[in-house]
Amino acid sequence: MRGTRGGRRWVGLAVLGALAVAGGGCVHAHGHMAHDGPPIEVPPPGAVPRELDKITLPPYVIEPPDNLLVEVILRGVGKPEDKKLDVDADNPFTTRALPIQAISGQFQVRMDGTIGLGFWGSVPVAGLTLDQAAEMVRQQVVNSETLRKFKVPPENVVVIVDVVAYNSKRYYVITDGGGYGEQVYPFPLYGSETVLDAISNIYGLPAVASKRNVWVARRTPHPGHPWQILPVDWIGITQHGITTTNYQIMPGDRIYVKAQRLVTIDTALMRIISPIERLFGITLLGSTTVNSIKGQTGTGGGQ
Repeated sequence: MRGTRGGRRWVGLAVLGALAVAGGGCVHAHGHMAHDGPPIEVPPPGAVPRELDKITLPPYVIEPPDNLLVEVILRGVGKPEDKKLDVDADNPFTTRALPIQAISGQFQVRMDGTIGLGFWGSVPVAGLTLDQAAEMVRQQVVNSETLRKFKVPPENVVVIVDVVAYNSKRYYVITDGGGYGEQVYPFPLYGSETVLDAISNIYGLPAVASKRNVWVARRTPHPGHPWQILPVDWIGITQHGITTTNYQIMPGDRIYVKAQRLVTIDTALMRIISPIERLFGITLLGSTTVNSIKGQTGTGGGQ
């Protein structure tokens, strides 16, 4: 009886220990998150943009492989005559396309940071804002030999540049598979997404996810700078409508969803035990086969 009680006691202690380990890494009421490392304080109100306290991002900077919409028109210009485009001073709202080859449509920023405008050449736009890129395209067209032949005043050239696909500004949702690797989901950033929006893009937390181990890892632009880890109170966001940790997503953010500790431990144990089970299974199968052959041989000899 003592042995049985002692065994049960050890089993109970092991279960409690596993639950204690699995319960680590939660967001406490004191406003900090404890996981593998020192406690990480939840940023106070106003320190980090959140659901009800968002900020407007700075002017968009073009990078490869963004997809741009470029329109170039000649304002106040009538029909061409010989090698000249007539300027209609009485109707400045008259517009027409560029001669020889119009510039109108979508253009993808190439790896070298330029967009190809066909006959009008390539224009470097990487690292520029939309207004700066429009001015670069305008200067390319105005300074071309072709447009000078048509004697079009530079002030009559109008360029419109906008972004069709924000391919260069992304954030990432990373889910821990509980010992079966990590899945990375990239999404384009449009400027107002929150943690809840990011998780909704993968249709919620995976089945093995720990609701108490979700955080945003904000990238550090320079080596040696301190980490910026923003713990997420997933239960508070979803079940209680608390917006304190529903942070606004910034370009390059990593939203990490860790797996439950018990699932990870179970996977690790399975990887250790499975080869041993297979080895014992093969040994048992071999022993059974040998005994069966011996039994059949003994029966045949008796006859």
